Amino acid sequence: MIGELYADSLEGAEIDLEYEDGRRRPLEAMRWLEPIDGDEAMLSRCTGPTLDVGSGPGRLTVALARRGVAALGIDVTPHAVRLTRQAGGLALCRDVFGPVPGSGRWTTALLADGNIGIGGDPAALLRRMRELVRPGGEVIAEVAPPGTPSTTERVRLRHGDVAAAWFRWADVSASDVSPLARETGFTVTDCHEEAGRWFAYLG
Repeated sequence: MIGELYADSLEGAEIDLEYEDGRRRPLEAMRWLEPIDGDEAMLSRCTGPTLDVGSGPGRLTVALARRGVAALGIDVTPHAVRLTRQAGGLALCRDVFGPVPGSGRWTTALLADGNIGIGGDPAALLRRMRELVRPGGEVIAEVAPPGTPSTTERVRLRHGDVAAAWFRWADVSASDVSPLARETGFTVTDCHEEAGRWFAYLG
């Protein structure tokens, strides 16, 4: 059901992200189909083989391929993977915590669009990133602005009366990235704002 609703959102259906306390906000997945202001902050750092985690419809994976950078997108939604392939990117339907090709050899791993929240446990995800990137590799994570509370909540996708299963998601503030990085074997080498978005660079 999550995959079906996510696919619907990429086709323009009005899908909400619903929180356990009843809050809702539009998913706005269609914005991920085209380049977004600030993407260059990530793309310009990708000079070697790059893993795009939670790649969605593949705008970053495809952009890197067009630049001649070897890139692989992984996503748990088959429809998103199909869209990436149709656009000329390489993508696989994979869970980041499962087997991933090139483990330990990626130069860069991307956690764009808040994907540091995947699984609701940022520490566990970054430990997994440590396994996936090569020694000296870099993880680029898009995070919430400084001063924003870091949270872990249960959320689900909803379209009218139809709702998918609950899943855990986290938001990580730029203010909290450094201790999280140290806990997981990284150092924050840079953290800055670009076009209203915040990016943390972990090496």
